[in-house]
Amino acid sequence: MFGLFLSKSGSKAMSIMWSSRQISSIKRIGVDDPRMSRIVVNNGVVYISGQTDATGKTIEEQTKNVLAKVDALLEEAGTDKSKLLTSSIWLKDRETDYDGFNDVWNNWIDPDQKPVQKRSE
Repeated sequence: MFGLFLSKSGSKAMSIMWSSRQISSIKRIGVDDPRMSRIVVNNGVVYISGQTDATGKTIEEQTKNVLAKVDALLEEAGTDKSKLLTSSIWLKDRETDYDGFNDVWNNWIDPDQKPVQKRSE
């Protein structure tokens, strides 16, 4: 769409353009926490909140528990891990946690649909 507006004196014209493009749809799931949504779906892309585990005694147990939570959130959003685009992983100690995490991750992830990954300590 295009609009043309004239100043009061009529001597200067100013054109303003704007888009009639439809605003994207955003769906929020799990909004019981006053600080955040557990899941946000925007234009078909699913975002899930960060997950942690305080019950597992080892990095392998913690990783299994977190990935089970991720599976549940993805299912609630109507998708699954085969459609992951990216993952952000925070390990407490890379030296002691790296191998244990990888063992569980490599058995969980779809080997034909691996996301990009960022790891931090």
